[in-house]
Formats: sequence, C-alpha cells, structure tokens
Amino acid sequence: MARQPADTKPVLNRLRRAQGQLGAVIAAVENGGSCRDVVIQLAAVSSALDKAGFQIIATAMQKCLDDPDDTTDPMTVEELEKLFMTLA
Repeated sequence: MARQPADTKPVLNRLRRAQGQLGAVIAAVENGGSCRDVVIQLAAVSSALDKAGFQIIATAMQKCLDDPDDTTDPMTVEELEKLFMTLA
C-alpha cells in the first residue's frame, strides 16, 4: 500500500466527510426527507468540497513558495490563481 504524503490526509478526511454527507442527502431524498434537511445537508457537502479544494490549492501554492525550482508538478502562479478562482 502506497503511503500518502502527510498533506493529503486532511484533504482526504474532508472528502470522506463530504461523501458521507452526500450519502445522507441521497437517503433523505429517497426517503422523503424534509426540504430543510436536504438543503442543510447539501450546503454541508458543498462547504466540505470547497474547503478540500482550497486546501489542495493552498498546499500547491506553499509547495511553489518552498521550492520554486521543483518541476514534479509544474504550475505557474497564473494557473494556481485560475484554479483558486474556479472555487471562489
């Protein structure tokens, strides 16, 4: 089993949380849950996904600052800004 970098653990935790919340949304819709409960859960899913995306971008930005000559995942500042703006 391949080890994940330490900075991926928080992202994976957020994504798993979102996955569980999405499962709750699906179950609520299938079982005729209240509109209020469905919307609240959808907002939670959306927030968790946004936070995971921002965390991924923040990690990439930090990597660029720490080692600007690293070419393993070459991203320009402009590309990072564009990714960031897709989540904003």
